[in-house]
Order: sequence, then structure tokens, then C-alpha cells
Amino acid sequence: MNLSLENDRKTPLVATIGFFDGVHLGHRYLLQQVEDLAQERGMTAGIITFKNHPRTVTDPTFEPQLLMTRAERMQSLAEAIDHPRVFPLLFNEALAGATAREFMAFLRRDLDVRVLVVGHDHRFGHNRTERFEDYVDYGRELDVEVVEAEAYVDEDLGVISSSKIRRWLTDGDLDKANEALRGAYRIAGRVVKGRGVGHTIGFPTANIGFVDEKKLIPADGVYAVRVRLEGEAHPRMGMMSIGTRPTLDNGSDRSLEVHILDYEGDLYGKEIAVSLDARVRDERRFDNLGLLRCQLAEDERVVRKKLSLLFKE
Repeated sequence: MNLSLENDRKTPLVATIGFFDGVHLGHRYLLQQVEDLAQERGMTAGIITFKNHPRTVTDPTFEPQLLMTRAERMQSLAEAIDHPRVFPLLFNEALAGATAREFMAFLRRDLDVRVLVVGHDHRFGHNRTERFEDYVDYGRELDVEVVEAEAYVDEDLGVISSSKIRRWLTDGDLDKANEALRGAYRIAGRVVKGRGVGHTIGFPTANIGFVDEKKLIPADGVYAVRVRLEGEAHPRMGMMSIGTRPTLDNGSDRSLEVHILDYEGDLYGKEIAVSLDARVRDERRFDNLGLLRCQLAEDERVVRKKLSLLFKE
């Protein structure tokens, strides 16, 4: 096995391992335990993560639906606790074939991991039948203290996982997903040419072309959103439609369209970031464009009401 990654500062680490998709409340509870231990031991907090989803290597047919792009995940990890060292590894065949002991030896040798904090249900290494007690035994041999993290259980949401958040998003339960993510789910992309129908009924929309096709798109419907254009510091109110536009006989192709309230101007080619704050309704088919326009006017009223409190904060 050929693994190498340099800890150029050679600082002893209290570290944990994970993909951390979404950097949700459960992840943050784990990372806080890492930070607390690092402070107690006079060491640095370390986060060992992966640039790519490990399952894409172990199962080439797997197509991930991710809660965050790599850039979003790395930024969130860097901000989750106070000054962590974040080590993004490329998950490759060497890592896929490594045993837990080999991987721990790599962490100790190359990154100077002195304390390894393992999530209560986390397994790593080629042989996933190994237990936490096995990691402790390997740690004794390698001079790595292995600590089992406390599990995070939310009073309302229960045990939080990335897969559970994906299910909430695809089922249309945005409130639960946002609560678990500790913030609104985000979609970013670039505005592309659309069919222009929105202009004809008084609701011009920006059609979003995906930057990362692996990013999960929530359930079809209409959403109250905050919109930032080209990295604007202050968001704008908007309403987003996700779906197949059945009134326009759009077929099975899904699209993301955003109508920015109180905005005039050409958006084509601009970078756009959308935060989904509330789900307004399901997608529906209307018999004609007039009925669709009436519904959009009602949607706008609801969206303004839902977002008004956020914009007062």
C-alpha cells in the first residue's frame, strides 16, 4: 500500500475521519468533541476527509447525490470549529484496499495523529467487520489513543445522518432538512438561456445551469428563497420553481427557475446562489397560462410573507 500525505507543520493532532456530507448537526457535535479534546491535550484539531465519495471507488456504478459540493464542504469544515487542520485525501484504490491498522499507521506516521476520535457508528478500513475494540488494540501498537465519540441525538429529529437529510429533501420536508443542516439548503450555478415564457406572464425567471451535477436537487415544487448574484453580500428575495413545468408540456426534463422579486436586469451568464428557506407548494399543472399567472401572484404573496422576517434580521 502506498499512502502519503505531509503534515508540513508536524503538529500533533487530535483528529477524526469522515466524508462529512452536509456538515450537519451530528457532524458538528463530533467535531466539537475533537476540538475540546485538542484543547485539553494541548494539540491541534484535525479533520481527515475525502475529496471524492469513497463509494465511487468501491462501486463504480454508484452515482452520489450530495448535499454539498466539495468547495462548500471544505469551507464548512474549516469554519465548523476553531482553526482546524483539514486534510482532504483522494480516495483511491490504495485507500480502498487498506486495512484499518494500515490506515491508522499512515495517520500516525504522516500526519502525527496522536488521538483518533471515532464516530459511534463509524467504520473504516477494508474489513468493515472490525469493531471499535479492534481500533483501540491497533492504537496501542501504534501509539495512537482511540476515543469513541458520543452520539448526537436531536430531541425532535432523532439521530441525524446525511442519508436522512437527503430523504427529507427528496420527500419535500425542507424544514427538517434545514434544521439538521443548521441553515438553508443551497444550490448554486450559472444562469442559462430558457424559453422566456416567464416574461410573457409577468414573472421572468433565471434558469439555473448546474455547476455540480452530483448535487442533490430537492423535491419538485415552489420554494421561498434568498438569492445572491455574483457573490453579492446581501441577498434578494425570490421564489424558485423546481420541476418539469407541466403546464408548458416540458416533458420529463427537470429545471430550476428563480424569479427574483423587485429585480430588473439581464441575468444571463451570471453566477447565482440560492438558499431554500421554505417550501410553498407542490408543482401542479394548470389548464392555461392565465391560471398559472394567478397562482404565481399568490405564491409571491406567500413568499414575501415567509421571507420578511428573515430580511428584518
